[in-house]
Amino acid sequence: MSAAPCEEAPRVAARDWNSDLYLKFEQERTRAARDLLARIPWCETRLVFDLGCGPGNSTELLTRSFPGAEVVGVDKSDNMLAVARARVPAARFVKDDVAQWRPPAPADLIFANATLHFLPDHRKLIRSLLESLRPGGRIAVQMPNNTHELSHAAMRMVAADGPWADRLVPVAKSLTVIGQADEYYDLFAPLCHSVDIWQTIYIHPLDGPDGVVEWFEGSGLRPFLDLLSPEENRDFLSRYRERLAQAYPRQPDGKVLLRYPRLFFVLQK
Repeated sequence: MSAAPCEEAPRVAARDWNSDLYLKFEQERTRAARDLLARIPWCETRLVFDLGCGPGNSTELLTRSFPGAEVVGVDKSDNMLAVARARVPAARFVKDDVAQWRPPAPADLIFANATLHFLPDHRKLIRSLLESLRPGGRIAVQMPNNTHELSHAAMRMVAADGPWADRLVPVAKSLTVIGQADEYYDLFAPLCHSVDIWQTIYIHPLDGPDGVVEWFEGSGLRPFLDLLSPEENRDFLSRYRERLAQAYPRQPDGKVLLRYPRLFFVLQK
């Protein structure tokens, strides 16, 4: 279940997403999008939305899989949208907040790869999006499910142990927690013609603790780093790197193995 909201932390203007940092691990991040796409049941598809499209790696997959459809990417990051527009000229892109966005016309497919877990109430949003599908339409969702992994436990410990604790502990407590598969099945099965749900644990060999830091600087660390000054950023990441070195033993080739569980489901109206 979602973590209860806690006292509001003082915030600074959020930094825009860094597409270069995100795409450093493009193959690993896109693999989950490919796996999600492969499980979508076929039906005539004319209008597709890619929520939280980022730099367009998932949008590119959708244009190739549905060549006759209008594919629309939705994101609120100017940096990501600029990269996506250059990368996928066959698609259309709009700037919008996924939490507030609704399709302007009944959709055949709404695709959300590693997006909805950033939102405060993704369950409510998905129910609303189901209503916006045409009969037989599909929603395909993938969310990282790594709250209890060592990488995220280390984030929370560093947030609580440093001079920034009064700002970062409320953030750690308010982050969305992904539920169990049966919770989502029970929630959506009464609303859908079919529900396909599964979890995969990916194992990513990375270049030591530095590789793990780089991975999460482009995603999971953002809610913490956005509240810190540049000097505090450096201190936070140094402490985080030290904890990762203890948590992830090096393999004989020098790599560390990052466990990365992801929850998937495909809903058909």
